[in-house]
Amino acid sequence: MTTDGTATASEGSADADLRARVAGLMPQALSDLAELVAYRSVADPAVEDPEQCRLAAQWVADAFAELGLTDAALVRTPDGTDAVIAHHEGPAGAPRVLLYAHYDVQPASNTQAWATDPFTLTERDGRFHGRGAADCKGSIVAHLTALRALRPDGAYPVSLTVVIEGSEEQGTGGLEQYVQAHPEEFAADVILIQDTGNVTVGQPTLTVSLRGVVDVIVRVEAVAGELHSGAFGGAAPDALAALIAILATLRDADGNTTVRGLASDGVWDGVPYPEDAFRAEAGILPGGRRLGSGTVADQVWSRPALTVIGLDAPAVVGSVAAIQPRAAARLNLRVPPGVDPDEAERLLRAHLADVAPWGVQVTTESGGNGRPYRADTSTPTFAALHEALGDAFGKPTVTSGQGGSIPLTAALAAAQPEASIVMLGLADPASLMHAPNESVHPAEIEHTALGVAMFLRRLGLAGAGEAHSGSTGDLDPTG
Repeated sequence: MTTDGTATASEGSADADLRARVAGLMPQALSDLAELVAYRSVADPAVEDPEQCRLAAQWVADAFAELGLTDAALVRTPDGTDAVIAHHEGPAGAPRVLLYAHYDVQPASNTQAWATDPFTLTERDGRFHGRGAADCKGSIVAHLTALRALRPDGAYPVSLTVVIEGSEEQGTGGLEQYVQAHPEEFAADVILIQDTGNVTVGQPTLTVSLRGVVDVIVRVEAVAGELHSGAFGGAAPDALAALIAILATLRDADGNTTVRGLASDGVWDGVPYPEDAFRAEAGILPGGRRLGSGTVADQVWSRPALTVIGLDAPAVVGSVAAIQPRAAARLNLRVPPGVDPDEAERLLRAHLADVAPWGVQVTTESGGNGRPYRADTSTPTFAALHEALGDAFGKPTVTSGQGGSIPLTAALAAAQPEASIVMLGLADPASLMHAPNESVHPAEIEHTALGVAMFLRRLGLAGAGEAHSGSTGDLDPTG
């Protein structure tokens, strides 16, 4: 770059070359995505055959090994799943960049709601549908595409560590525990967590805030066995009715989450989330109210949110006229940065026990926690990726929060406190992550891969010839 921040002719030519290479690689990228989506890699043996996860992990390891990364191997983590870790040593003094994504996916159990087979990548209306297409197998493909585009130069301009997780969607914490036990394996100056997305197709977005997550299972027991609802109804305690009463205490009349002792008044201090856009993206039906007393951004990025994500109760079809002796629910509590998820779990479990009616027996168990995260947006690295993505998409990059959770982000931040961590991804509101008919727009793969390739090339140039001290704080790829 010149002193006024404009690109030199040679840099413009290099960017144009990368753009052409990435465009030419898109047929291979979509072919790779089809192969990856075909693996039913749900990290839950009760849902899918664990062999599917092993095969997906091996596919990922082989793909990065073919690109010249060394030691591309399956690493067993404490929860019994495999992460793929690979390395490349760049030029002397080059910064090290860690690229993250995950190959495991959410279940696709509600197949009747899918327009096509969830494990067959299918193009429809310009988007490619399949479980994991956006979250997060598409990001693995984007990593591969970025590295392939850089490969013709003879060598990568930076040192690389690639980490592809195998149980992110289950929240069992396997890789987080592995990071805590082996922090040296994740040494990096820059960490790109590619598991978020853009606020809309074609709008490059860097995520600066993630909520943490608390999973709790609550079980209620009331009587020894099923009872005739005519003979005993009105006097015998009903476990399902008790559970419903308990769950009703977790929100107020406006829909705010009301766990005793857990603050629910956070205010988002960044760019807003427009009300009309949220209603459209959420698919709120005519006449339906948006929940909460704060703004949309307050509610989804800065405040806790309690969702009932599973319920053990008789199905409507085939149900009998009986009082239920037991019932259970799985609760998913999202907590904003600044809230300790372990403390939030303690408060939630205490709340559930305290509000139980009629002397029913209540037991709770933890389903796993993940910590929230707030990014440092003041680093030169953040500015450099901000600029590279804008150049790739042809539109200035914006920042956003995310209501979802990526527990590994906080674990990596603790293990590598000097690293600059930036979050990006392929999903947009139409991607329907975690829902039936998940999809990705191919332009998001192409432009994100191009932006990352530009960023890596510029980062390597900025660090060339400098004695690297272990932090990118003195490297400014933006010029």
